[in-house]
Amino acid sequence: MKITLTKNPKQKPDFNSLGFGKYFSDHMLVMDYTPETGWQEMEIIPYDEFKLAPSTTVLHYAQGIFEGCKAYKNKEGKITLFRPEENFKRFNRSAERLCMPTIDEDAVLEGLKKLVEIESDWIPTDVGKALYVRPTMIGTDPALGVHASHSYKFFIILSPVGAYYAHGLTPTKIYIEDVYVRAAIGGTGEAKCMGNYAASLKAGEEANAKGFDQVLWLDAAERKYAEEVGSMNIFFVIDGVVVTPALNGSILPGITRKSAITVLKDMGYKVEERKVSVDELIEAHKAGKLNECFGTGTAAVISPVGQLTYKGVDMIVNNGEMGEITTKLYDAITSIQMGKAEDKFGWVVKVN
Repeated sequence: MKITLTKNPKQKPDFNSLGFGKYFSDHMLVMDYTPETGWQEMEIIPYDEFKLAPSTTVLHYAQGIFEGCKAYKNKEGKITLFRPEENFKRFNRSAERLCMPTIDEDAVLEGLKKLVEIESDWIPTDVGKALYVRPTMIGTDPALGVHASHSYKFFIILSPVGAYYAHGLTPTKIYIEDVYVRAAIGGTGEAKCMGNYAASLKAGEEANAKGFDQVLWLDAAERKYAEEVGSMNIFFVIDGVVVTPALNGSILPGITRKSAITVLKDMGYKVEERKVSVDELIEAHKAGKLNECFGTGTAAVISPVGQLTYKGVDMIVNNGEMGEITTKLYDAITSIQMGKAEDKFGWVVKVN
């Protein structure tokens, strides 16, 4: 791997007021693909702009995928990644769905480790903060025509981040979308591709204008069953049982979702992966059995939900406060990520 270090390091931001995705480290990893050579040598180079032709494939046909994971540093300076191998597995599944070349997962993980090690000073150490890792691949053919690109660029950029939501662990307000849909079975809903997020923006903007943080999507066929939130998978605690929508082909198989299910079962909670209708949520709320609600995702980790609203019906969950199960789950996962608890599941990958 070729490494070229910057001669002009950036001034680092105030780690006490990072926000999310606003700042980027000094270096990035890049790798190019052509049909003749396959994937070329990985390089770590100074963070900079790409030069793309106006006709570049990704700009017209959205042939692009990405991932998101995090790097952490403990007080002793030890750097770790949380389940990055799961991210690269999902990355390759997304690549196959969008007719893109797959990557060598082990080789790219080693490249990521080197990149994170070089950028170790960019890793915040306060609770709730981390170095966000964004692997991405785009089609780069400079030609029009609705077909898969032949050339591709893979890259990884890094961003020191704080809480995804400005209000941190204050429970969010979620609007259950009844007009727009995110994805249909047979589409690209289970792939982490760019077009999915563009399609979600309109509903998100309208929900924000009404005072909500996010949209909870319903299934495209019946507009009846809960699927996922714009930036996370969704969980409900109904009469003491933790319930989350089953993966059906239109829901992104979240890595934090997968981790949460494992941790909850290990704690002794009953977890069900199944269809969850809006009618069931409304009835559970009326009966006082909608105990808690929370989202899971790399960006927010665990995000408590204090209100669900559907067609003018407000369902206040747990008096708008973070629930007991949500709190335990957040503490358990973040403690593993930060190296404060035993990693009995083997999820933490050491960098140094």
